[in-house]
Order: sequence, then structure tokens, then C-alpha cells
Amino acid sequence: MPTPHNSAKQGDIAKTVLMPGDPLRAKYIAETYLENVTCFNTVRNMLGFTGTYNGTEVSVMGGGMGMPSIGIYSYELYKFYGVENIIRIGSAGGLSDDVHLRDLVIAMGACTNSNFAHQYNLPGTFAPIADFELLRKAVEIAEQKGVKANVGNVLSSDTFYTDDVNENDRWKRMQVLCVEMEAAALYMNAALLNKKALCMLTISDHLYTREELSAEERQTSFHEMMEVALELA
Repeated sequence: MPTPHNSAKQGDIAKTVLMPGDPLRAKYIAETYLENVTCFNTVRNMLGFTGTYNGTEVSVMGGGMGMPSIGIYSYELYKFYGVENIIRIGSAGGLSDDVHLRDLVIAMGACTNSNFAHQYNLPGTFAPIADFELLRKAVEIAEQKGVKANVGNVLSSDTFYTDDVNENDRWKRMQVLCVEMEAAALYMNAALLNKKALCMLTISDHLYTREELSAEERQTSFHEMMEVALELA
């Protein structure tokens, strides 16, 4: 049944959902890659679509910015709509010298400065990680397509603008590849609900070289990541 944030009915959403942060990127993917597309959600303009890709049913829906937002949307998809796999396809800021503009990063783990895990009242620190089968398959698909995939730790940050001018240096020293804002919450929801999740990112800017893509380029140019995710679905 519909939730406060999703007007879809049972059966409207596929078992696998691709989840960019930007709902306009979801619209772009649906219009560019999917056939027989239907729109299942417009609540708060968080657009969601279901269609087929090479005969396989797949959905794509925006997840918003930050862990509270993707935390709500991914929880509802897993808990109330029977979704089994969510593949986040987002943008990230490069930290490592080994990643460059437009590179693909696959998040094996997601460090975080968020307090999202506090709700579980765990007797220690939880380490959010990707589903191994999705991760392995994504790497294999990338290799088949000749796409270099950087696999490792990312940072899911609660802050885009930080008052700590040395924060990035400390994460970089720990071999964190890049920073984004959602993967840790997605991975925690998947763990809690015994579902599967993977986060794939395209480097849209680099925090040390200062290179960056425009907003329009972020919305429409992440084709390699989109195609790997669609094959994974």
C-alpha cells in the first residue's frame, strides 16, 4: 500500500531498484534505457519509474541527498514493497590520488561520521558493507565492458560543507577513496532487513585537484555506471 513518501501500489515496483540521488537522473535513465516505462511515484517530486531492460523488469527511483533521505526511501522499498536489491548510483568527490574525474568507484564498505546506527543500540561500532554477490557481479560486468572499477572504502558524510578543514586529509590517510552522503544508511537498512545493497559512484569532482563536472553533466553523463548497474539488475 502507499506510504507517506511513495504512491506506488503493490506490484508497481520491481525486485531490483536503481537509486540515484537526483530524481531527474532517475527520469533520464528511464527515458534513455528502459522500455514500457510507467511512473509509479511523483510524491515530493521524488520520481520513480518501472520498465524493462533487455527483457528484465527494473525500477529506478531518486533517493535524495543525505542519509535521512535515502534511509526513508530505501527502508520503505525494502519493508513495504518487497524490493530485494537496491543499487545506489551516485556521484562522489574524490579523495584518493588513484581516482580521477568520471572514474567508477564501487563501495565495498562505507565509513561514516553519521549517528544513523545509534538507533540499533549496538554494543560497539557497526561496519556497513555491500552485498558480496552484487559487488562481485558488478566488478565482473565492469571488467567485461572494459570499465576500470576502483573497489574499496568510501565515506558517507552527514556534512557537505564542513567546519573541519583537516577532515578530508584524515580520511584520505586511511585509504578512503571518495566521499558521498548515502551509502552507509543504505547498507545499514539492507543489513537490518536482510536485503541486498550496493553503492556505485562516479567521481564528479576531486577535493584535491579541484576538477569538477557541471550539474548537467552529473545528471546525464554517468553512462558507464548506469550501464553496469542495469546489467547488474
